[in-house]
Amino acid sequence: MPRYSFVLNKQPVTVEAPADMPLLWVLRDVLGVTGPKYGCGIGVCRACTSHMDGSEIQPCVVPVADCAGRRVTTIEGLADGDRLHPVQKAWLECDVAQCGFCQPGQIMAAVALLDRTPQPTDDDIDRIENVCRCGTYPRIREAIRKASADVASAPVARE
Repeated sequence: MPRYSFVLNKQPVTVEAPADMPLLWVLRDVLGVTGPKYGCGIGVCRACTSHMDGSEIQPCVVPVADCAGRRVTTIEGLADGDRLHPVQKAWLECDVAQCGFCQPGQIMAAVALLDRTPQPTDDDIDRIENVCRCGTYPRIREAIRKASADVASAPVARE
């Protein structure tokens, strides 16, 4: 069976898997990373949203072979030790989660949005296509706005 090496949440990993095995199965079933959730298996619900080399992906439709030599980040790799990412912090402060199933994917999509558009409009936020069956979209929007403002007001590190 082929072996694939990549960096997962800042740690190098090597896995044996068929080339066409979806990354989501490798993450959850081989590596025990359970933050990305299985929802639809066709990249539509986006419950599995993660990042590869800084770009948003849906691991349910990305074959593990595409990850070789790349950087993959899931919700588990977002915080810096005990320091939450600003989006995670805003999610808690705005009490976004209801059932919580979609929240890892929602948070990863929000981080990708803020990386592309640091000061998003409501229209930008509303273009996030992740599905939330509980309908917490107003709180999701509020948390993204808060995270954007918190990042914008953070002191700039000086050398």
